[in-house]
Amino acid sequence: MIQKLQKKSLVEQVASQIQEMIQEGVWQIGGRLPNEADLMEQFGVSRNTLREAIRALVHVGLLEVKQGDGTFVIATSELNAVLQNRIQKATVLEILEMRHALDREAVSLACLRRTENDLKRMVKYRNQCLQFTAENNLEKFVEADWQLHQAIAAASYNPLLIDMYAHLFEEIQMSITSTTEMNDANGAGHKDLILAIHNQDAASAVHCVDMYISHFKQIIIPKNGD
Repeated sequence: MIQKLQKKSLVEQVASQIQEMIQEGVWQIGGRLPNEADLMEQFGVSRNTLREAIRALVHVGLLEVKQGDGTFVIATSELNAVLQNRIQKATVLEILEMRHALDREAVSLACLRRTENDLKRMVKYRNQCLQFTAENNLEKFVEADWQLHQAIAAASYNPLLIDMYAHLFEEIQMSITSTTEMNDANGAGHKDLILAIHNQDAASAVHCVDMYISHFKQIIIPKNGD
């Protein structure tokens, strides 16, 4: 049965536009929104309408208002806000286990659906990982490693998995792996994984995931409960 379409209120329209601009990177996490007067002019709305829209986005966890300092972006979507809150309560082992599940599915689908352009992006970021490892540049390595894993997830062409993967790790930025993958045999694990995806060998790709997650667990998780 077709239901009557609901018109969005002006407040909802402004809130929606602000959220879209955040998702498009106009305002990034940690960044401050323009002042109230500028936003009122930009959206062509009253102060009350703008404040209601801001209040709605604060309520769902996208924005934070700091009295006397301004309004700041703290998440890129409602999903991101919920996951950030949940991740803060999770143990390292729980995070690793969730990543393990997502990585296994991502590489399996990537083996089936990857394109030549997808492979080029993976190789690009793997080469950056090798470069920053040689330079012992941990900060840039972590970013390149994160981009590589995002490229693999993107090659799954499953929008929900891509969204979950990006938002789940947006806050931690691969921090739980940064000190381990730098010493991972000069990126041999990445080489084997990308080769498996290139060859559309899902079993080998999943094996690579199992190996590096197991490696992380041995290093990060204290043995015997220590």
